[in-house]
Amino acid sequence: MEVKTPIILVNYKTYSESVGGKGLEIAKAAEEVSKETGVCIAVAPQHSDLRMIAESVEIPVFAQHIDPIKPGSHTGYVLPEAVAESGAVGTLINHSEHRLVLADIDEAVRRAREVGLKTVVCSNNIEVSAAVAALNPDFCAYEPPRLIGTGISVSTAEPEVVTRAVEVIRRVNPKVIPLCGAGITTGDDVLAALKLGTEGVLLASGVVKAKDPKNVLENMANSALKK
Repeated sequence: MEVKTPIILVNYKTYSESVGGKGLEIAKAAEEVSKETGVCIAVAPQHSDLRMIAESVEIPVFAQHIDPIKPGSHTGYVLPEAVAESGAVGTLINHSEHRLVLADIDEAVRRAREVGLKTVVCSNNIEVSAAVAALNPDFCAYEPPRLIGTGISVSTAEPEVVTRAVEVIRRVNPKVIPLCGAGITTGDDVLAALKLGTEGVLLASGVVKAKDPKNVLENMANSALKK
């Protein structure tokens, strides 16, 4: 399945609003909006729901994490092959709520590539963004942890830092697609992010906890088209 830009990637985290059937409803709303607008909208459900959602919608589905392991004795870890077999097309790596050391990020990106998964590696500052870009993931998502879940958008609160992150990522590795996240809840936030040079956003509660996720996604997708 093609993963295009601009992209709106919705991370379900472990919110109760996104478990099981509720997560599927969000994914179907995202699918409807994506088909209506032509904007790529992807979802990252909990691992237990990956196969159900991937088999039910025609939009990209990402895992929230993989471990840098090979098949074998790794009880409790997330095997890249299992994620790929579930129907997911990609995975998040190094989210601020599930950080890895650089060597493990490197190995996770390599293992994901081996099994055909796209990689969205998160970074929490400019220096980490540079290091991540050098590891050659598909995407690098700059997310300052202090703004995650606050409703204060990084694209409006720290525009100059987003611009710097984009510049650093592109300078280190022009092949890596820059994204940003943290506090993004509106279409204006998405448009601001794109105008700063990113090619999409990673967000969570702004959609998952919304009273009407489809309406929020419609606003975001239509705003992305204004770029």
